[in-house]
Parts: sequence; structure tokens; C-alpha cells
Amino acid sequence: MAAVVQQKGDKVRQAIKRISAKLEEKEDAKLTTLVQEAGQEYNLSPMEQEFLFNFFKDGKKLQEE
Repeated sequence: MAAVVQQKGDKVRQAIKRISAKLEEKEDAKLTTLVQEAGQEYNLSPMEQEFLFNFFKDGKKLQEE
């Protein structure tokens, strides 16, 4: 089985998409819980999780290319 190599930032981008989808499903979802769940699912560092929390707290959205 070949190892999958992810570029730096891919897992954060995936986490942003996941959290965005969860927030659309349920607007009253707790951001801290969603960030913690994404952190576990994508094996994010505490610094990456803090970035995600601030990203959503500041009301930003992922810019699709």
C-alpha cells in the first residue's frame, strides 16, 4: 500500500470544509467542539486548531480556487 503524502495546509483546508458544512447543517453548533473534532479527525496540532477557531470566529470563509 502506498503512503499518501499531503501538502502542508491540506488537512487544515479539509478541516475548514468540514467545519463549514457542520455549521451550515446546524448553526447553533459549538465552534470549540467542531474544531476539537476536526483536530482529532485530521490530526491537527494545537496551533492549527487555534488557527481554525480564530478563522471561524472572525467570520472568514475558504476561498475556492
